[in-house]
Amino acid sequence: MTVEAVWLPMRNAKDHPGIQESEDTLVYLQEVGPRDGLQNEQTALTPEARAALIDRLVSCGLSRIQIGSFVNPRRVPQMLGTHLVWRLIRKKKGVRFSVLVLNEKGLELAIKERVPHVEIYVSASETHSMKNTGFTVDEALTKALNIITRAREEGLTVTAGVMCAFGCFYEGKVPDEAALRLVQAFERCGPTEICLADTTGMGVPEQVTRLVNAVVPIVGVDRIGLHLHDTHGHGYDNLKAALASGVRRFDTSIGGLGGCPFIPGAAGNIATGRTASLLESMGLYTGINVACLEEEWGALQTRLGKKPPEGRVISPS
Repeated sequence: MTVEAVWLPMRNAKDHPGIQESEDTLVYLQEVGPRDGLQNEQTALTPEARAALIDRLVSCGLSRIQIGSFVNPRRVPQMLGTHLVWRLIRKKKGVRFSVLVLNEKGLELAIKERVPHVEIYVSASETHSMKNTGFTVDEALTKALNIITRAREEGLTVTAGVMCAFGCFYEGKVPDEAALRLVQAFERCGPTEICLADTTGMGVPEQVTRLVNAVVPIVGVDRIGLHLHDTHGHGYDNLKAALASGVRRFDTSIGGLGGCPFIPGAAGNIATGRTASLLESMGLYTGINVACLEEEWGALQTRLGKKPPEGRVISPS
């Protein structure tokens, strides 16, 4: 199944008479397509095109958007000029824009550009950590803790995340203890949110439930987010498992684009449109206009030189 096949022509939740925004029904979806989605594409969009995409995503109701990453453009050329993207986008009140940083240099650029929210991740897998950053887990953790502390001192809000929290392409099963150790270390520095990332899409619902329930006593369920991939077809079941455990923050990507460029076959974030439609069918509110998002996805495919959707409709249930 291709990621283009997952879109559903359903109504926007805020236009649905049976769904009202409240603490009980509100779910936050962070759009990571401009970063995680585009970093895997062969066609690199200009900073101007990326900024225009982000502006259109905001107009579709997205209130949290990861606009890109401050990383070495030699390693991820699709992210070249993220500071220009930040300068070009229209800053709308109530919308949280964030950037991914991997090191002190990235953080300093975020501070200089006055990006209000940064995200920093450490892998629970030694092999993935070395391939992704060139550091061991402990080395990467030390650097991340310094970044979190510095960011907080500068008044930035921070998401601290665990990559490969549910499995690793290179090492297989990742023990829960490996992820929990990172969460506990992060928490001592006071990040705004903790994100558990299924970087390889290897997680299953039982595992999601178990790890989330183990993290809740450490940070509280309101500060936990999940970054899910549908690489092996478990993404939406994992979403439901997390929802059942009280999680209300998820990363999603337009059209299901994305995946770690340093893990073979790790493509496929859960798609923003399908996720919003699924949540609506469960009586939950996102504020996202799915029809608007579908239209933008079609236009983005053209800009990326991708084939149009095959027209297959998949039930959100």
